[in-house]
Amino acid sequence: AGRGTVRGRCGRSARSCRGNELSTAPGEDDAPQVVRVTHPFHPLCGREFPFVYSKHCWGLDRVFCEGEDGRLRSFPVNWTDFAVADSFVKVSAGRSAFRVTDLLELADFLSRARSTAEETQEGV
Repeated sequence: AGRGTVRGRCGRSARSCRGNELSTAPGEDDAPQVVRVTHPFHPLCGREFPFVYSKHCWGLDRVFCEGEDGRLRSFPVNWTDFAVADSFVKVSAGRSAFRVTDLLELADFLSRARSTAEETQEGV
């Protein structure tokens, strides 16, 4: 098994993966056998991969799976069915398309983008 394979090392980026396993991850006895990609815009949406482990890497909680080619793949936990269901999503039961926190973040982003565009136009 070579570098980047499930049996091999994560490669140079493994340095970013140091740390404890996710505290919300299932124990070894009840760990999922497969992880399904659920992000609607990911090209692998709906595909299932054998679960290997989960860790906090590169600033995100990630789940690691074995790809069809035997190499280690990782996905942000939020993009898979491994993620713990968001309490807002449970309570809203599909009645709300957006979470308040997401809308506030979007409003902030749009405000910054508008300011940047105005500064650019003033400089012209």
